[in-house]
Amino acid sequence: MGTLKDRLNDDLHTAMKARDELTTATLRMTLAAVRNAEVAGSAARALSDNEVLAVLTKESKKRREAATAFADAGRSEQASKERSEGEIIDRYLPKPLTDAEISELVAEALAAGNFVGKAQLGPAMKAAQAAIAGRAEGGRVAAEVRKQLGI
Repeated sequence: MGTLKDRLNDDLHTAMKARDELTTATLRMTLAAVRNAEVAGSAARALSDNEVLAVLTKESKKRREAATAFADAGRSEQASKERSEGEIIDRYLPKPLTDAEISELVAEALAAGNFVGKAQLGPAMKAAQAAIAGRAEGGRVAAEVRKQLGI
């Protein structure tokens, strides 16, 4: 099985052959973001699948935020386009965790590190983020960590 980037390229070619303009444009933008991440820094390098997932997560979040902004501004057509692009990107992301799953993983991470109180928020967040591994938004994880630490 190839890498996630290979899958994106293959799906781009399929969308181009099918003349699916929305999917083609979305995958082109996504692959451009991946290439930008590859050349960022002092030397160009190939990204791992986890790093590509991080780029995809960021791109998906951008689309959700843009859709909300357009909807709030009364531009429903543009908001719909952003939501559609986000749905295409979401196909490549792992299934997001439910609140119950996040709560369980955070509880396990906090118990494993014996984290208690406000003073240990930073290390607790680091442990929780490692346990979640990009399967949930940081804000949701942070809220659950704060709740379980009693902050």
